[in-house]
Amino acid sequence: MTDTPDSPRTRPEIESPCVKLCAVHPIERICVGCYRTIEEIGGWGAMTPQTRRKIMDELPDRAPRLQRRRGGHDGRVGTG
Repeated sequence: MTDTPDSPRTRPEIESPCVKLCAVHPIERICVGCYRTIEEIGGWGAMTPQTRRKIMDELPDRAPRLQRRRGGHDGRVGTG
């Protein structure tokens, strides 16, 4: 059986924002790689394309909420 655009096995999906850098910021509770919440990540596959698009549109505004960590080398030498 060949998939066609009308086939129930294919559906239009937008690309996931996942960048394979999965770590949840302890204060903001969003992924430091893609900026989605745990709930958004877990429910991504069941969301409608419209809901995913709305979330994708919000992601750039979430990036500034993450503060750079000041540990390691940058914390010791005061660069960043």
